[in-house]
Amino acid sequence: MKDEEPRPEADEPFILDDPGRLKALAHPMRRRMLTHLNIHGPATSTTLGELLGAKTGTTSYHLRQLEKYGFIEEIPERSSGRERWWRRAPTPRDMRVPTPDQLPPEDRAVLAEFHRIGFEEDRALMERFPAAYRADPDWAKGSRGLARMTKEELNAFYDEYVALLLRHSHTAEDAPPDARPVYVRFFTLPADES
Repeated sequence: MKDEEPRPEADEPFILDDPGRLKALAHPMRRRMLTHLNIHGPATSTTLGELLGAKTGTTSYHLRQLEKYGFIEEIPERSSGRERWWRRAPTPRDMRVPTPDQLPPEDRAVLAEFHRIGFEEDRALMERFPAAYRADPDWAKGSRGLARMTKEELNAFYDEYVALLLRHSHTAEDAPPDARPVYVRFFTLPADES
């Protein structure tokens, strides 16, 4: 995040209600870049361009947008000349998007685009799940269920779910050698609406 912004505690919920920051994440290439940096560690715009099939100028622009909003940072000790190395910046582990009513009407389209891109990613992951499960069911876990809850109970369940996820996950820096990055998704929706 920008130096003048206070950094929230690592495990406290952080609402991503700044439209600029939300817009920075509402772009497919930027999301793929962040995913790569999260999973594989530091990279240059050239490396990312080769991996994503994009020109270096394009990746450099998107990296600058991610840096502007505090999602990535340059690694000065690895950078030299025109080659700049980037890594994921320290961000809150419990980052949540706002509800539409928490944003002004003119910024709600950015939230909708953020969700649309995220759900496209989720669909692609779901399509990969059967093959991942066949290859190694110890690493590919799934759960489906139906529950009856009040809104308050659902909110409490969600908070407990996030706390459980944070308790059982590691950052890249503190992960044991046998830890792997795994995608984890959670969503609920009313079952009595079509």
